[in-house]
Amino acid sequence: MIAILDYGSGNLRSAERAFATAGKDVIVTSDRAVALEAEGLVVPGVGAFAACMNGLNAVDGAAIVRERLAKERPTLGICIGMQIMFTQGTEHADGAPHAGIGVWDGTVSQLDAPILPHMGWNTVEAAPTSTLFEGVEGESFYFVHSYAAKKAVGTTQAWSTHGEKFLAAVEDGYISATQFHPEKSGVAGLALIKNWVGSL
Repeated sequence: MIAILDYGSGNLRSAERAFATAGKDVIVTSDRAVALEAEGLVVPGVGAFAACMNGLNAVDGAAIVRERLAKERPTLGICIGMQIMFTQGTEHADGAPHAGIGVWDGTVSQLDAPILPHMGWNTVEAAPTSTLFEGVEGESFYFVHSYAAKKAVGTTQAWSTHGEKFLAAVEDGYISATQFHPEKSGVAGLALIKNWVGSL
């Protein structure tokens, strides 16, 4: 069973429909026990870094992600759900950056680009060893963001460019994440979701 963590952020119903196409039962939940025990957990995210962290902390989401990692249970972050896996984010930060979950050491900062947000389809350069991008190498995916991580973390990275190069996806053992929205990325996005579900 795939659990989509409901903490008040994200396109939960579109994500639910997209992940259901991969052949597993899917549940949208804020229940800690269900989120911990699910075969795979999806952490979506829409909006600002700090707001997502506040919502996540309200359902003990950061602890759930860390505990799943310790127990070697797969988790996938999407969009801001990827960003909050990092140590900190500078979005709307007055002074000190906002703290993230800290799975990966790094800062999520604003893209240096002539037009923000980065919204629409963009190609992704994935490593040949990628599990997520198997069969969809060189495809375009749907992005909506103004902030991103820009330094390599994890074991396998995928990159995209909007004004500057940024991390489009990370695969790191039991934690994976995409800056784009696979549930809004058509056939390629559904194939990527199927690849992740198939790796569980």
